[in-house]
Amino acid sequence: MSESWLLWRDGTHDPFFNMSMDEILLEEAPSLGAPLIRTYRWDRPSLSIGSSQLYPESEEARYAIVRRPTGGGNVYHDVDLTYTAVIPAGHSLTDLNRMDSYRIFHEAMLPMLAALGVAAELKSDETPNVDRATMKCFVSPSKFDIVAEAGSKYAGAAQRRTRNGILHQGSIRLSAAGGDWEKLNAALLDALQGFFGVTFRAMPIPPEWIERAETLARSKYETEEWNRAARYQ
Repeated sequence: MSESWLLWRDGTHDPFFNMSMDEILLEEAPSLGAPLIRTYRWDRPSLSIGSSQLYPESEEARYAIVRRPTGGGNVYHDVDLTYTAVIPAGHSLTDLNRMDSYRIFHEAMLPMLAALGVAAELKSDETPNVDRATMKCFVSPSKFDIVAEAGSKYAGAAQRRTRNGILHQGSIRLSAAGGDWEKLNAALLDALQGFFGVTFRAMPIPPEWIERAETLARSKYETEEWNRAARYQ
């Protein structure tokens, strides 16, 4: 019998709610009982920056800027599919080290991209001479990101680990599916099910979690203090 994972096909939200909701999900990971996959959209052109990134003032005129609860570089959310994986502590995936838990989600996507006509592979090493404080995720691929044969990046992610489990925030270029979000979303979910040998069951999100995320979005993720101050973890 296959393992059952939770699935939340979320809707479209502002960038501050999107990040606060992921933080709430990590807080509630012990109550999930299984990994949760969340896919969602952004209601405006947005730029999420890693927890230790310098604030890119030059982008303020074009993008809503929000600092993620995870690390990684700057990610533009106008031409991507964004997904979140929340892995509760005690699940076998949390036994993997940081790099292996990062790698395995991208390995799962390689057959999907091949089926979509994208020849891609996992990057085998780090991009040299990169300023980590200003790194743009899709310009400077990291080890185990998905890159095409020509070097362009198709998927990347960032993680945060706590005693509750793993928060894995990922992004895939929509161009992999000809710009079709729905097509790429369906392909991603099929790929995860096939690679991990799991089935999905819909996760009804408690209204109080939504309310907490709304409050956190306004009190933390939308504030200038949170977004401008680099937080080295």
